[in-house]
Amino acid sequence: MSAPLPYLPQRVFAAEDGTHGIVPQALIAPPRYVQGPNVWERLGRYLSLIPSTNAAILISAGGQRRDGARLLQSIRSAQIAATTVTFHGECSQEEVERVVAVLRASTPAVDCVVAVGGGKCIDAGKCVADRLGVPVVVCPSLASNDAPCSALSVMYSPAGVFADVEYFPHSPALVVVDTQVIAAAPVRYLVAGMGDAMATWYEARTCLRNPQARSVLGARPTLAASALGELCARTLFADGVAALEAVQRGEVTDALERIVETNTLLSGIGFESGGLALAHAVAQGLTVLPAVHQHYLHGEMVAMGLLTQLVVQSQADEFQQVAAFFATIGLPVHLGQLGLDPDDTPALRAVMETAMTLPYIVNEPLPLSVDTLVAAARHAHTLGNDVAQRAGDAPYRALHSE
Repeated sequence: MSAPLPYLPQRVFAAEDGTHGIVPQALIAPPRYVQGPNVWERLGRYLSLIPSTNAAILISAGGQRRDGARLLQSIRSAQIAATTVTFHGECSQEEVERVVAVLRASTPAVDCVVAVGGGKCIDAGKCVADRLGVPVVVCPSLASNDAPCSALSVMYSPAGVFADVEYFPHSPALVVVDTQVIAAAPVRYLVAGMGDAMATWYEARTCLRNPQARSVLGARPTLAASALGELCARTLFADGVAALEAVQRGEVTDALERIVETNTLLSGIGFESGGLALAHAVAQGLTVLPAVHQHYLHGEMVAMGLLTQLVVQSQADEFQQVAAFFATIGLPVHLGQLGLDPDDTPALRAVMETAMTLPYIVNEPLPLSVDTLVAAARHAHTLGNDVAQRAGDAPYRALHSE
């Protein structure tokens, strides 16, 4: 029996007495989630619910050029002071400590951190808020992953290699998703988010079926989180293509709203309280290869990780269904589409050696080894290449030519 994890409130483990080996279920989520076109215009009003009187905005230089002025105007119109700090691009311990030092020196003290941007800026903002002991408000500018709603941050080295995961005792206090901003972003980011979200169901199902599996909370998955994971897959199959087409036109449609919610809220709660498995282990393993990390997005790596997981689990029909969907929207379906040669054994072994060290890989109920995973990745490559030959790779090439 594993001991209670320090980042989970002990009350969740009240039934675990060390004798009977009871491991409870647990679900966590942000207390407030707001989504819609132009909702950033009302950010100040939402911050007043925290409540905040002196907010820090963590945002990239590009984000400041695009959205900084209107965010500041909205916040200040609610009589809330705001300090802007520029995010330098990597969610590393060094970057987090730099921002913390800047904000600790500010007067008066900030009472919340508003993280605006993509997944790494959001994750850095969570770390900064935790070290300052204040709430974090998340304003994602992309729907490229499920980081916004989670109480954890994926940490990287300054060079961008996966290093660790930090867990926090509280979910973000508020998540504000402006779908007009999402519709104006490059479509590749939305598509990558669909890869990340698609894995939610297949990993949650793995954890639900394996009595020994644990979510990232250290608890058993709830039916609610698993249901949200299944809804992720159903919504993606139903609305994914229409949402992609909406972003290509720069329009906010019902289909886009549903996919943004899927990529952000459903997948965020689903993965955190439903559990991770092989798909994310492989995805994090891929970050050890600089050529992959520098040129591909997290959700694109998760897509290949999920196909590898379905091979390991002998889910042939589901592999074909998922791979066909990925090919239709432009996600990778074979190793070549991540810039990898399936015959490059040292590279594949490096990926899978890292994957085998990650804690959630033990949620797979099957015996695994580096050799097993290398063979599965190669088989997924062969099957995915066949799918790409039938479906064509025009969607993938369109995304990667931008």
